[in-house]
Amino acid sequence: MKYLEEILKEKFVLRIISLSKKRKSQLYLVGGFLRDAIVDRKKEKLDLDFAVDKDAIGLARAFARETKSGFVVLDKEHGCARVIYKGYTLDFTDFRGRDLKDDLLHRDFTINTLALKLPSGKDIYKSLIDYYGALGDLKEGVIKITSLKSFQEDYLRILRVFSLSAILKFKIENKTLALAKKSRRKIMDVSGERVRDELFKILGTQEAVKYIRLLDANGILSCVIPQIELMRSIKQGAYHHLDVWEHSLETLKQLENLFKEVKSDKELNSYLDEHISGERKRKQLIKLVCLLHDIGKPKALRIKEGKTHFYGHERIGKEIAKAISDRLKLSTKEKFAIDTMIFWHLRPGYLADNKNVTKRAKFRYFRDSGSEALSILLLSISDQRATRGPLSSLKSRIQHEKVALDLIKEYFRRQKEKKFVRLINGDDLIKKLKIVPSPLFKEILEEVEESQAEGKVKTKDEALKLARRIASKHK
Repeated sequence: MKYLEEILKEKFVLRIISLSKKRKSQLYLVGGFLRDAIVDRKKEKLDLDFAVDKDAIGLARAFARETKSGFVVLDKEHGCARVIYKGYTLDFTDFRGRDLKDDLLHRDFTINTLALKLPSGKDIYKSLIDYYGALGDLKEGVIKITSLKSFQEDYLRILRVFSLSAILKFKIENKTLALAKKSRRKIMDVSGERVRDELFKILGTQEAVKYIRLLDANGILSCVIPQIELMRSIKQGAYHHLDVWEHSLETLKQLENLFKEVKSDKELNSYLDEHISGERKRKQLIKLVCLLHDIGKPKALRIKEGKTHFYGHERIGKEIAKAISDRLKLSTKEKFAIDTMIFWHLRPGYLADNKNVTKRAKFRYFRDSGSEALSILLLSISDQRATRGPLSSLKSRIQHEKVALDLIKEYFRRQKEKKFVRLINGDDLIKKLKIVPSPLFKEILEEVEESQAEGKVKTKDEALKLARRIASKHK
């Protein structure tokens, strides 16, 4: 409660209260911030929700003008506006009903129905307004819908009940869970952006796999990502002990275990905590890819001489994942990262098949995987740990992890070196070797840069000499 007391003393809150008095409107603090304050939970980014008995948009606009803050009307019809003040998100909304009690009845879950009249009394806890048993449910750690119409008012709540459960580690009441399951298909009508944000909230928790499994058990995950149905009951070869979908879930579990193992590695966690788009971090994206990395296997499935093969599943999977990325309205950068991770997720395993990984092989890996090099290595380790069929061996697993961990160290070492610069480029091939632009360009330049990375080619003259030799083979 101390944090709540501190926030209520902030100048900007006092200014909002002062403005509401001048405008003769009654102001209440409601929503998630109040809930989190009761359970002593602090969010990375502060956001406050204010319920106003009249003209919430006018109050928000007045505050934005005085503080020169960002202002946007979210819903003119229902009187809702947002102000961005020094990184804080402040939402102002008219009562959704005749009075405060009626307004709170329209909130999603009972734990979000607390209200605090502003200004409050000296004893904030005693000043809390609790019409629907929020304090009791917070104490019990249970999430309940506020009314039987809760999901009907906004079907995103079907997913939000799971994200709240994952974030707060609260149990979902059985009746609420049953109603969410019954209404699950309605989630398919909700906009991709809103679905994405709730899904990523789950992926942002330390035990996301637990709640992903809960979503799956209640048939809701398939309404969010229908393509996962392709993977169910697809048996794999003797290296695997699980079908494709269960293996994907196990890979996510192993990744979360791996994250715990490397939590003290500052460099690696800085990479994982990078914001790829908006508030979405790289670690959340890797978790999503754990679920999708083998999604191409069902279409690639072939049985030859009694053996199961999935040749090219990474190429097929990349294409299937594009539809999922589009549905979730992921950014271009996120889509590219997902494509890269799925397409190259087998590469570390191929490298681990060799006793010694050559300089050329390392160079190729880092060149091809780019900014997702570490993501793929972590995915690969988790993928390998989730593969425990009768033909898998402890020896191969140890070798696989050794190679992957060595490559992680190599990645950070390379980051501290000067950027690799080609000795020659396309212009040199045209001017010096008189080669007409063609697919041959790529072959020559890649061979030269790989030889350069190995240290076999050190000067521009040597690079041109090698280029001539390669070109002569194609005459």
